[in-house]
Amino acid sequence: MTLALVALALPAAAQEAPEGYRLVWSDEFETAGRPDPARWTYDTHANRTGWYNNERQYYAADRPENARVEDGRLIIEARHETPEAADSGGQAYTSARMVSRQGWTYGLYEVRARIPCGRGSWPAIWMLPVDLESWPLDGEIDIMEHVGHRPGVVHGTVHTGAYNHVAGTQRGAEIAVPAACDAFHRYQVRWTPEAVVFALDGRDYYRFDNDGAGTKATWPFDVPFHLILNVAVGGDWGGAEGVDDAAFPQAMEIDHVRVWQPVP
Repeated sequence: MTLALVALALPAAAQEAPEGYRLVWSDEFETAGRPDPARWTYDTHANRTGWYNNERQYYAADRPENARVEDGRLIIEARHETPEAADSGGQAYTSARMVSRQGWTYGLYEVRARIPCGRGSWPAIWMLPVDLESWPLDGEIDIMEHVGHRPGVVHGTVHTGAYNHVAGTQRGAEIAVPAACDAFHRYQVRWTPEAVVFALDGRDYYRFDNDGAGTKATWPFDVPFHLILNVAVGGDWGGAEGVDDAAFPQAMEIDHVRVWQPVP
């Protein structure tokens, strides 16, 4: 496993369209209520059987308690409660997993968010292929992950057939962000045919290069990927030091989501 721990001074850089790119999709969360159904859908497919990595949440669909827009922000809230739903698998927590309806190949992706820090929370901003058939062979890009038992440490990671957490070979970096749970930061990925570059507030901190081997096992990143926003509870990593029920509800607040692609 190749990981790097990076400590950065994080200026509040002004939002600007990057040179050579054009905005192709965004959500500024300007309308209160339910998330825009033209932009987002809900992933609930494993509620009955249980979610991956031994996570403990039930992902609700179209439930304001778990996903709503208020005060110009998308709120994804994990709650300690028993879901009353036909597809429940007996979980004791509810949350939401939002998936962009659109997918893109390459581009610059940015999510400005404030993340939760309660022990047992596991917020994520990440990407999976639109036509996912086999994980990890089809690839995964984790723009931001944070586990509550390590407050203020943010992770950016890629997973492929050759490099993945099951084998302990994933490729990524950790960043010390002491104010991650108190302040908003811009979590970013710049994805090109040559590399996937992770950045925070406009500053690069990790680069995963295309090795040029022409094999999907090491570089599956030439097809459209969706954006995913969720807050998991517990699990092999998020619950490695237990879940503090008294800390819930725990919410990730998202100020905006923006996708730019190179100018043709």
